[in-house]
Amino acid sequence: MKTRIGYLVAGVLVGTLVVSPWEGSPAASTGPATIRITNVQDTVVRVDVGARGKSPGDMEIIRQRLYNERVTQRSIGRAELICTFVDRRRARVCRGTYFLPKGRIVVGGSLLYRQFYELAVLGGTGLFDNARGSLVVTRMGVRPVRDRMVFRLVG
Repeated sequence: MKTRIGYLVAGVLVGTLVVSPWEGSPAASTGPATIRITNVQDTVVRVDVGARGKSPGDMEIIRQRLYNERVTQRSIGRAELICTFVDRRRARVCRGTYFLPKGRIVVGGSLLYRQFYELAVLGGTGLFDNARGSLVVTRMGVRPVRDRMVFRLVG
């Protein structure tokens, strides 16, 4: 009888040790955080694949330099976004990656105006592994195009 109880206790302990890393340890997920940075647009390339002018299927490919001017005047990373138009006006679906010093953040969603929009944070790598939340972008200047970005990450 004592042997069966010993095996049962040992089995529960081993099961707990084996399962616990997959249950979401604090080191495996991004906790609540707010990241405030700015960008300067490097290039925008428009690809016209349909009818002349904006039409469904046309794309914008955007490259940006990222800054945290409270810390340094030098660029801290870059961003790459690709947007596909879904109508003849302004509606587009975008996906992008923000390359930061401690990892990458991947975003995506729909937007109408590049002057103010919100995208979902879909994930990331490094420090931002398994990140979720939102990105809000607000235009701050046009020559050169500059935006303020606020990432709100949840745990």
